[in-house]
Amino acid sequence: MGASAPADLLSPVDATALRLIATEAARAAGDLLRERFLAGGELATGSKSSPTDVVSAADVAAEQAIRELLAARRPGDAILGEEGGETQVGEGLRWIVDPLDGTVNFLYGIPHWCVSVAVHDDEGGVAGVVFDPLRDQLFAGQRGGPATLNSSPLAPSGCDELSMALVATGFAYDADVRATQAEVVARLVPRVRDVRRMGGAALDLAWTAAGRFDAYYERGVQIWDTAAGSLLCECVGLGVRELPAAGELPSGIVVTSDELIGPLLELVA
Repeated sequence: MGASAPADLLSPVDATALRLIATEAARAAGDLLRERFLAGGELATGSKSSPTDVVSAADVAAEQAIRELLAARRPGDAILGEEGGETQVGEGLRWIVDPLDGTVNFLYGIPHWCVSVAVHDDEGGVAGVVFDPLRDQLFAGQRGGPATLNSSPLAPSGCDELSMALVATGFAYDADVRATQAEVVARLVPRVRDVRRMGGAALDLAWTAAGRFDAYYERGVQIWDTAAGSLLCECVGLGVRELPAAGELPSGIVVTSDELIGPLLELVA
């Protein structure tokens, strides 16, 4: 693990210091996950919302590494993790952690997964990091500051025509919800350049902020899936909107440029 942030930078609202801690935590988990991924043989150890929504020992180990680091750097802050729930509930900041976003990809040996670490105060996101260990790409952002990829500024694609947009999405684990989502995709496909389903919401958001996608939407995502990535998108000036629940479909998120947000919502809301 890297050196800790200087003590004089650790005031609760110091976004730069908090971004550095988020980076340290994400890299600690990412290094552990990279080693396990390259070794192979990782197996699912249980499931969550459905038999296909799996958890592995790697998820648990990565979250533990993050929790230990945050407890040392920010004792007293709350920590919400996908695997361990909310612990160390405090009156100050709240860390929101997805230790391994893209677990199914990880278990299948597909090199598309990441670590997501964000921190919120009462006003929302303060800092967030999405780390892709296999590509050594660290996407980072903070309130009032730019979003970066390995310290270079991020910029969205600038696409302003829906017919030319490359749109990322994801699907729920519940079969009935997926059936309805398929109907939405069927409406969308003829109206856009193409659709991508990569299997990791946090990385989809980071790639949207980086201009690798023109838009992203997904239903059924949780706060740990989106907390860091949506902050990155806000930092580069993209619109981040809630998708209200509709019939079989749970609530979700849609992210794109101001020019595309209206037309895209008409198709996917």
